[in-house]
Amino acid sequence: MQPRTSPTEAAPPEPHTTLIGSVQRAMRLLEAVAARENGAPAKQLAREAGLALPTAYHLLRTLVHEGYLHREKGLFFLGEAAERLGSSGAQQKRRSTVNDALSQWSEALGVPIYYAIYRDGEIEVVSVADTPGSPAVEEWADFRETGHAHAIGQCLLSQLDEEGRRDHLDRYPVQSITPNTVRDERTLLRRLERARRMEPIVERQEYALGTVCAALPITAGATAATVAISLPFHQVDRLLPVARQLQAEIGRMLGTLTISISI
Repeated sequence: MQPRTSPTEAAPPEPHTTLIGSVQRAMRLLEAVAARENGAPAKQLAREAGLALPTAYHLLRTLVHEGYLHREKGLFFLGEAAERLGSSGAQQKRRSTVNDALSQWSEALGVPIYYAIYRDGEIEVVSVADTPGSPAVEEWADFRETGHAHAIGQCLLSQLDEEGRRDHLDRYPVQSITPNTVRDERTLLRRLERARRMEPIVERQEYALGTVCAALPITAGATAATVAISLPFHQVDRLLPVARQLQAEIGRMLGTLTISISI
């Protein structure tokens, strides 16, 4: 016969409940430390987090060990791990802000919009926004390898110095993508040299037949960046007017676009 459990006996806490409680208490301590730029002692943090001092001491030691806090002269400060979390959150927020802006522009202007940068010797399309009625160009040939053939790549290459351009073209030589693609490196380099600062670079059916594109250069310190649009060839007359509209909008978002290069 099994012994009966006294109704006054407390059942042991479920493991997951204990874990969640510990996480919640640790988060309260992190929040208390974050609110104290000049650091705070354990007793003060325990009081602000509403914790018993022994519990606070145990959690603080754990957080220091894991790098979320560091202790100096009896005071606790945020550690590198916590700062990395904050940096990651800020980056995600900037990325979301950029994506939202591109989507709004795409819907308002009725064109797909691309945001790209030149990083570590490569063309990198950071974000694309389009709509069912105005779809983005299909990447049928690798954008990184065909920078000479599309407005995004030409715009980014135009912002590099001569050595940077030649280095890129040595790795990704000029080749025909369509019958309209620039024919050789010399012709491409002359075109890039003639590109005027802050003026859109236009490409007509060089990357994809039936498509025209315009790319706007963005000044972002030492990093080349661009925002571009594409349209069906039969709407070529809209290309430059829409690009000018977009250029005006970019001015309002330039800071966010520039900062997002670190994403």
